[in-house]
Amino acid sequence: MANAPTEPGTPEAAGTVQLGDGLTVSRLGFGGMALTPVYGEVDPAEALQTLHHAVDAGVSFIDTADIYGGGSNEELISQLLKDRRGEVQLATKFALVGTPTDGYTDIRGDAAYVHQAVERSLQRLGTDAIDLYYMHRRDVRVPIEETVGAMAELVQQGKVKHLGLSEVTAQELQDAAAVHPIAAVQSEWSIWSRDVERHVVPAAAALGVGFVPYSPLGRGFLTGTVDTASLGEKDFRRNIPRFAPDAASANQAVVDAVRAVADQLAATPAQVALAWLLAQGKRLGLPVVPIPGTRKAARIDENLGALALDLTPAHLEALDAASDAVVGSRSADPAWVSEGRE
Repeated sequence: MANAPTEPGTPEAAGTVQLGDGLTVSRLGFGGMALTPVYGEVDPAEALQTLHHAVDAGVSFIDTADIYGGGSNEELISQLLKDRRGEVQLATKFALVGTPTDGYTDIRGDAAYVHQAVERSLQRLGTDAIDLYYMHRRDVRVPIEETVGAMAELVQQGKVKHLGLSEVTAQELQDAAAVHPIAAVQSEWSIWSRDVERHVVPAAAALGVGFVPYSPLGRGFLTGTVDTASLGEKDFRRNIPRFAPDAASANQAVVDAVRAVADQLAATPAQVALAWLLAQGKRLGLPVVPIPGTRKAARIDENLGALALDLTPAHLEALDAASDAVVGSRSADPAWVSEGRE
C-alpha cells in the first residue's frame, strides 16, 4: 500500500510503495540514464546536484545501468552514495554490451557474465550490495533459468538483495519467477507505449511482481518540450521510429491530448502523464513506480506533483483514446523489447 502524499517538495511527498519480494521504494523513482550524454551534453556537477535534490525531496529509488556512459553513470551515482547510501534504494542492470549512443554489440545472460558484471558494477558504485539487480535485456541464446539462477547466487552471496527483469515477455517472467522471486519488471510504459498491458502487466500482477516503467514521459515527448527537428547527432532518440519527422508530427496529437487534461487540472503535461501511469497501476492491480529522468532539479519537484493529481474517469478516457493514435514503433528493433517476442 502506498502512503498518501503530503506537501510537494518535502521528503514525505514521495511516500513509499512495496514492489515484489518485499522491496519498498519511493513512489516515484529517478532514471539515471539522462545524466549521461544520451540526450545531449551533461554538466557533471549539475547532474550530481540533481541526484542530491532527488533524495532530499524523497525520491530515493535511483536507477542506473552498467552501460550508461560506459559505466560513468554508475560512477556518478557512487558520489551520491558516499554519504547517503542508507537513504537510497539502488537499482542497476547488466546484460547489454556497448552504450546507448555508440550502439550495442551483444547481449549476454550466461552465468559467467552475470558474475563478472556484478563485480564491475559494485566497484564502480562503491558499495557492497545492490538493492535491485536487473537483467537489462534477454539473451535468447541462454535459458532464462541459467541467467536468473546466476542472479540468485548473487543474492545468496549478499551482493544483491532483490532481482529484476527488463523487457521480458510474460512467459519469460513466469519462467524466471519459478527460479527466484522477482521484485520488479522494468519496461517502457506510458500513454504512448502500452503494449506491455496485453501480456506482461497481467503476468506481473498475477505473480505479485511490481512494475517500474522507464521512459514514462515518452523520452520527454509527452511533456511537449521536445523539438524532434533539433535533436543532436548523438541524441539516442534519433534512432527511434516514432521520433522520425512524419511520425513525430502525427504523434503531436497525443501531446495535445495530454496538455488538454493538464490545462483542466492546472497541472503540467509531465504530471498528467505520470498520474496516468499511477492510475493504470490501480486499474490493473499492481504497484507501479515510474522512473522519470531529468538533468534539472526543478523537474523533480514538478514530477512529484503528479502524486497529488486525481484524474477523473473522463480524463482517463481521453488519455486512453489518445494512445490509440500513436504512429511508429517504440524500438528500432521490435525483438529488442518484449512486444517483438510475445
